[in-house]
Amino acid sequence: MQNSGSPKKLIRITTVPMALRYLLPGQMNYMNTNGYEVVMISADGRELAEVVAEEKCRHIVVPMTRKITPIQDLKCLWQLVKIFREERPDIVHSHTPKAGLLGMLAAKIAGVNTRIHTVAGLPLMVEKGLKFQILKTVEKITYAAANHVWPNSQSLMDFIKKKKLTSARKLHLIGNGSTNGINVGRFSPESLDPSIMQQVKDQISYDSNKTYLLSIGRLVKDKGIVEVVESFANLHAQNDTLRLILVGDFEQELDPLPESTLYQIKQNDAIIHIPWSNHVQYFMHLANNFIFASHREGFPNVLLQAGAMNLPVICSRISGNVDIVSQNETGLLFAPGNLKQMQNLIQYAITHTQVVQSMAVKLRDKIQREFQRDEIWAKIHSQYSLITAATPVRISLVQQLTDVASSLWQQPAIAVRYFFLSLQMRRATRRASSPAM
Repeated sequence: MQNSGSPKKLIRITTVPMALRYLLPGQMNYMNTNGYEVVMISADGRELAEVVAEEKCRHIVVPMTRKITPIQDLKCLWQLVKIFREERPDIVHSHTPKAGLLGMLAAKIAGVNTRIHTVAGLPLMVEKGLKFQILKTVEKITYAAANHVWPNSQSLMDFIKKKKLTSARKLHLIGNGSTNGINVGRFSPESLDPSIMQQVKDQISYDSNKTYLLSIGRLVKDKGIVEVVESFANLHAQNDTLRLILVGDFEQELDPLPESTLYQIKQNDAIIHIPWSNHVQYFMHLANNFIFASHREGFPNVLLQAGAMNLPVICSRISGNVDIVSQNETGLLFAPGNLKQMQNLIQYAITHTQVVQSMAVKLRDKIQREFQRDEIWAKIHSQYSLITAATPVRISLVQQLTDVASSLWQQPAIAVRYFFLSLQMRRATRRASSPAM
C-alpha cells in the first residue's frame, strides 16, 4: 500500500497486450492523470509498444499464455507474487481469463487489499465435458481470490448468479454495462476523414450498386464465422450483388475454422477478407448491415461501435448482445448457431432497408445516452475510490497465510484441481492430434 501522501498505485493486468490495446484504450491514461500511479502487466506482443506510447504508463512483461499451460502458469504466478510484493499496489484489477486467474491468486497471496476482476464473457458458456470443468474451476478460483467481481453486462451478472460461481455480495455492474464505453466522437459518420475513406473504398473495390454485409472480430468458430460464411454463400447464390467483408485475424492454433470455411473465405470472390484494422468505423460507414454471430460475449464493444455508426445490426441472442440490442426495436436477434434464422433475418434486412435503418437510429440514441466513454471511466474511478476507502488495513503475513490455508481447507484444493485438469486436457489434446497408428 502506498504512503498517504503519494498517489494510490493501480495495477491493470491482461493476458496479452491486445486486450490493453483494443478493450481498454485510454482508460489507463485516464486513471494515471486522475490520482493513480498506473502500472500495466501483460505478456509481450506486437501491440505493446503502441500501448505504452498511448497510455503513457509503465509496463511489466509477464509471459502469460492464452492456452492451457499449467507449468508456465505456475511460473507466471510466482513472478506476479514477486512483482506485487515489490510494487505494493493498492488495487490489482484484472481482465481476461488467464490474467484473472493468475492475477487474483497472486494478489491474494501477496496481501493486496483490493482485488478486482472484470468478467467480459465466459468461455465455459459454449463448452462441455472436461474443458467445461476446467473453465468452471478457473472462474471459481478467480472469483474466490478476488474480493470484487465486475461482470460487464447485466445478463452476464445474471448468469454468474444463476450458476452460483461466486457470492452476490462480490458482484457489481458499472453503469449499464461495458468495460470501456465508446468514443462517440471517433465513431460518428460526421467525423470520418475523406482521404481514409477513399483508401478503404479502394481496398474493398467499393461499388455503390453492391450490398455489403460486414462482420468484425477474430475469425474463429466461437465468433460464429462458420455460420456467417455459410449464410452468405447461400444468399449470394440467389443474389450476386451481395458482398461480405470480414475484418479480423485467423486464430488457427486456438480456435481453427473448418477447412471448408477457410476455402470459402479464400476462394469466393464475393468475400473480402481484411486483416485487423484500426479503421473499422470506415468499413461500418460503407456497409449496409452488420452481422455479429458470436456464441458468447460479455459486452461487445463492436456492437457499440456499429450502433454509434448508425449501422443496422443483426446479432445472436446471447449475454451481452441482449443488453445492447432489443428485438425489432434496436436491431434483429437470432438464436446462436441457428443458420436458418440468421439467413432469414439478413434477407429481411436487405429487403426492408427503411425498417432496419429506423432501428439503427434508435440504437445510436441508446448508445450515445448510456455508454459514453468518459462517463464509464468516471464511474470506474468513483468505484475505485469507494471500495479502497472501505478496504480494511493490510493484515500481517502470518494472518495472510492462515487465511489462505483456511480457504484451501474449506474449498478442497480447487487450485490443485485446476492444474490436474489442465494436465489431463493437454494429454487429451495431444492424443487427439496424434496420427492414428
